[in-house]
Amino acid sequence: MNIDCSKIDDIFSGLDTTHAPGAAIGIAVAGAPVYRKAFGLASVELPVALSPSMRMRIGSTSKHFTAFAFMLLCEEGLADVDGRLGDYLPNLHAVARQVTMRQLMTNTSGLRDAFDIIWQFSGEGGPISSAEVTALYQYISDSNFPAGTSWAYNNGGFALVSAAIERITGKSLETVLAERVFRPLRMYDTALRRTDTDFVPNSATLHPLDEAGNYVKASARTEISGEGGIVSTVDDMLRWLANMGNPHIGSKETWDMITSPHVLPHGRSSGYGFGLVNGSYRGVGVVYHAGSVTGGNAQMLRVPSQGLDIVVLLNRRDVWGSILAEQILDVCLDGLVVPAFSSDRLVPAGAYISKATGRVVVVKGAPDATEAWAAGASAIVSVDGCDVTMTESGPGTLTTCGMYAFMPLSICSRTEPDGISAIELTNCGEVEIFEAAPSAVNGKAEIEGRYSADSAGVSAQIILRDDAYRFVTKGAFGFAEYSLTELAGDVWEAKSVSQIPWGGTLLMNSQSQGFWYSSAARTIALPFTRIA
Repeated sequence: MNIDCSKIDDIFSGLDTTHAPGAAIGIAVAGAPVYRKAFGLASVELPVALSPSMRMRIGSTSKHFTAFAFMLLCEEGLADVDGRLGDYLPNLHAVARQVTMRQLMTNTSGLRDAFDIIWQFSGEGGPISSAEVTALYQYISDSNFPAGTSWAYNNGGFALVSAAIERITGKSLETVLAERVFRPLRMYDTALRRTDTDFVPNSATLHPLDEAGNYVKASARTEISGEGGIVSTVDDMLRWLANMGNPHIGSKETWDMITSPHVLPHGRSSGYGFGLVNGSYRGVGVVYHAGSVTGGNAQMLRVPSQGLDIVVLLNRRDVWGSILAEQILDVCLDGLVVPAFSSDRLVPAGAYISKATGRVVVVKGAPDATEAWAAGASAIVSVDGCDVTMTESGPGTLTTCGMYAFMPLSICSRTEPDGISAIELTNCGEVEIFEAAPSAVNGKAEIEGRYSADSAGVSAQIILRDDAYRFVTKGAFGFAEYSLTELAGDVWEAKSVSQIPWGGTLLMNSQSQGFWYSSAARTIALPFTRIA
């Protein structure tokens, strides 16, 4: 391993400006910091230079902090990792009460993601509290899959863990984290911050982009708690990683459980522990979790075999910390295996449907049949309406990469006697067959009408406006509107007309005269029934 500071500086040279937001970076070896710098501005409005000691949002990297806080309660005998959620929150619907805390923290509960339900169907309405988010689980009456049988990323599951911690301790999650985690580790600049409406000293500003590519002010409308609400600094995050590598707080059993991948039925590994991904990068084992918020993102990564810790925090959304962290690995680690492929079996572009679940995968921008994948080449693949970046990991196989590496998904082409007509989607070792969708019918399908998804408390209408279809939804907290584009026969893509890039896919069901709606690999085949 070679920490060449000049080469690391080169990685961030494009962010070393006096007119744009940037990034703060920290690197440690065996718990000792060896590199800490910041590039760009903390705010383009003032302007103020960014610093490694400045507070920034870490997004979903917060999840394993929340899991750790719950496991500390287990160590004290106040909670049980395999206890039912209903033991702590008895007022929820039976579907939610029966899942275990382990399933929530490993994203294997199968519950619908309350945040996705809100964002997809209620749009950008007024502020929503953490209590209102968890209250949705009193009414959501179906699930993505039976508890414990598969894996799906779920912000709402960690909101439920947060609420359980508060019920057990009788204290706010802010207080629990401060008293049991942050202060003992001398992380004095780290805190849970549910919204950005208050003034917090020494905090960088978030910088989302508008449709014209200009930086604008972020305006969060939904409170975030243990699923993604922590603010921290590079210095504090390196202290946290030092404790992970050589624990002074938390037992060995607790840390083994948090960092080890959860094993699904039939011995399949999810690759995901308790809010942490256990994977590999070019042949080297890594433990990590990225985080994304409106106008910012983060990556926290460990290479246990090398004692190497990396933290990248950004206050902009147009550059990704997960990709920058991988570039740091490239210049610091020796012996990385860089794949080189000459594939003669490609994954064809097009729409594919699972007859078993109603899910939709759309391969976009793949090479044509005469073009081979180069090492590092990537394609955009829409999985349940969420565009993710995939790269070739073997002949005829695409795997999530970069900022999407936390999603354990891969796609493999299937060879049939008459050619390639299907793909296999593998999620945590579970294989699902998707057949090529029939040809589009030129947007003449009879889909106008009113629909209802009673299991999630959502109503919708498909209307024809200015010779184009629109999908208008009403959720518990407001309205959302999408444009509809026909991808294939019975398959429609919904794209939000707002600045926030929400969206999903509609798979029409002629038998019920309704459709299944899937989004972001978090809401899987939510059934809508035609009511008018």
